[in-house]
Amino acid sequence: MTKRDARIRQAYDGVVAAVPITVPYQRYSPEPAHWWIARALGDLARAAGITPQDIDGFCVSSFTLFPDTAVGLTQHLGLTPRWLDHIPMGGASGVVSLRRAARAVQCGDAEMVACVSGDANHVDSFRRMLSSFSRFAQDASYPYGSGGPNASFALMTDHYMKTTGATREDFGKICMAQRENALSFPHALMKKPLSLEQYVSARPISDPIALFDCVMPCAGAEAFLVMSEDAAKNLDLPAVRVLSTIERHNAFPDDPIQIRGGWEMDRDEFWAMAGIAPDDVDLLETYDDYPVISMMQFEDLGFCKKGEGADFVRGHDLTNGGSFPHNTSGGQLSVGQAGAAGGYLGLVEALRQVTGTALGRQVEDAKTAVVSGFGMINYDRGLCSGAAALAGPGA
Repeated sequence: MTKRDARIRQAYDGVVAAVPITVPYQRYSPEPAHWWIARALGDLARAAGITPQDIDGFCVSSFTLFPDTAVGLTQHLGLTPRWLDHIPMGGASGVVSLRRAARAVQCGDAEMVACVSGDANHVDSFRRMLSSFSRFAQDASYPYGSGGPNASFALMTDHYMKTTGATREDFGKICMAQRENALSFPHALMKKPLSLEQYVSARPISDPIALFDCVMPCAGAEAFLVMSEDAAKNLDLPAVRVLSTIERHNAFPDDPIQIRGGWEMDRDEFWAMAGIAPDDVDLLETYDDYPVISMMQFEDLGFCKKGEGADFVRGHDLTNGGSFPHNTSGGQLSVGQAGAAGGYLGLVEALRQVTGTALGRQVEDAKTAVVSGFGMINYDRGLCSGAAALAGPGA
């Protein structure tokens, strides 16, 4: 048996995720990240019928928590965990948190892990975060007037369009479908329908990216619990089985312009561990800070071949009632991007959908979901990628 075969066979038997929590987003908030994370943790405890002392594992993601990390929060929040992790991976944070917490529970290092992500958004928060986001940002982009990831994703989008034949209208279909999904989701900040004419005529941001290709920064928090299946039954909590996960960093570093992510490297292992195929998936939640990266995820996860993302979008209805439900809450493009909590948004939504407890329109007969994450745009590419396959009750 090869090392790869051993990894495939080491599934997450007996581990579940439960209690999806969203602290409603606000465009701007005077409260610090600590306040948002504390709100989410309190909501987790109340919804699960537990006390904070029952939580012996704690995993945190936040961009605006500085100078604290997860360990500093333990004192702020009165926690005494025996397992702790701080995951500063932006859009990949939710999947990576689930992955690591699941292994901690499986190995007996923790019995109940709270995975929480939250961020503040003051009037000047986003600009200040961009100025110190990474050493690459400090040295190679921000001093020259680059406003964060817009320029990087404009480069990727332009290259993708030229190499695959994708059009602005194809990206617009993704954005329009997500906006339709968001109209029934109570926490979405974008509450007006979006037409194709509005999308293509929107003011340019960084050619070929325009207004509706970009997420809107906001404040908010997302959270969930990871525990054993028996613990969830004892608490009478609707729970979702973890079928498989993957995680990869700095994939394909020799690609001059990023057109694929780490999902492509690990997808065979991902599907083999999950015991399902792309055709078995009832809904997909991709990380969507820009529509081009969602299209790449369709390809790299195996829902279509490389370079055929645009054809895939043209051939499917991506709304909650369509042939391929995608970003069923509206995704970040219509809900908002609450900092690192944006990396939790799709995962929390998937937990609701496959347990039949969606806050917006429920995907009919949803039993299995895939969630993918992407994060940390370090000058010219995203460094972190991951994915998780989930199965609800009865799947």
